[in-house]
Amino acid sequence: MTNHQKRLAAPNSWPVERKTETFTVKAGAGPHGQAGVPLLILLRDVLGYVDSKKEARYAVSEDAILVNGEPVGDEARPIGMFDIVAFPDREEYYRVFPDEGGRLALSAIDAEAAGSRLGKIEGKRQVDGGRTQLTLHDGANVVVDEEYATNDSIVVDNESKEIVAHFPYEEGALVTAVRGNHAGKIGEIEAIEITAGSGSNAVTISGDDPFETVEEYVVVIDENFVGDDDPDVTTTGESADGGEDE
Repeated sequence: MTNHQKRLAAPNSWPVERKTETFTVKAGAGPHGQAGVPLLILLRDVLGYVDSKKEARYAVSEDAILVNGEPVGDEARPIGMFDIVAFPDREEYYRVFPDEGGRLALSAIDAEAAGSRLGKIEGKRQVDGGRTQLTLHDGANVVVDEEYATNDSIVVDNESKEIVAHFPYEEGALVTAVRGNHAGKIGEIEAIEITAGSGSNAVTISGDDPFETVEEYVVVIDENFVGDDDPDVTTTGESADGGEDE
């Protein structure tokens, strides 16, 4: 199986230039499914910390990069929405956040904020002992005793794996759109319209730039999650080697 991904066919969320080269690195197995961006792309094309796969592999081998509090073992490890990417030696911490247009971008955060990550509840089921297993947007599972609803958001501590905050999906909740034409926009839920049958529920979002989307495209957040100012988003850059993967 090839280790390369055609740039033009890469998911829209990937922060890569489409026409500079034919191929880019392919994401390895892991969370976020096909939407996950290989760590190498963030290190090389976005942050400019490495010039090649060889340099990225060395950084990984030195445990210099943490994702959600854990050392990364593969430069192709998929990175996705709301992951926390940390560089302890540099004292730099980033949260993966949706940019306008649906591309994933890196928002600089402080060390305290990097200690936990947000997860949208996309499914739940009963497990042994009468407890409930929550499935989050990145495929991670959390077993709980408390009651949570699908589409709620929770904040999980990276070290203890315990839930430290809960944001219900309801009218008045602050949300961000993560996919679709309104990706990157933030506002409050004004109304949730339940659609009969198998269709998606529609959500009306109020704010400086009101919009309507489907509930699969929105994630409940908190004012402190984004911060008082606009996030310091790192945009896509050109790698020094023109984007080759060797």
